[in-house]
Amino acid sequence: KTVQLIGRDITSSEVLATLEGVDTIYTYNGARFDLPFIYQHLGINLAEMYDHCDLMFQCWRNNLRGGLKGVEKQLGISRESEGVDGLEAIRLWNRYLYSADLEALDTLLRYNLEDVINLKTLKEILDEMQ
Repeated sequence: KTVQLIGRDITSSEVLATLEGVDTIYTYNGARFDLPFIYQHLGINLAEMYDHCDLMFQCWRNNLRGGLKGVEKQLGISRESEGVDGLEAIRLWNRYLYSADLEALDTLLRYNLEDVINLKTLKEILDEMQ
């Protein structure tokens, strides 16, 4: 089950409720970006509360370099949201936030969902490489 929190829904209590029952958090570059960002903005130290596996470092050990999208390409993991990257994700969020552009929000949510799905696929591939 995938839950996407949006805007005012992103509170420490909602994040923790969403993660109920989770033992391990899987990220790509999350040790350097996602977890510190969440700690800075919500005051939740997820690295202390959960096991954390940053798949970027597993990729490096298997000579897979680059961002998540680059590693996906190297491994033949496809995306429907080609052309959307982190910078475009910020632009989409701002279009939604400042112009109530629901199409931008929909594109952003689909892009984020693909990140989650492809992260799971990446983990499965890395597990097979071990």
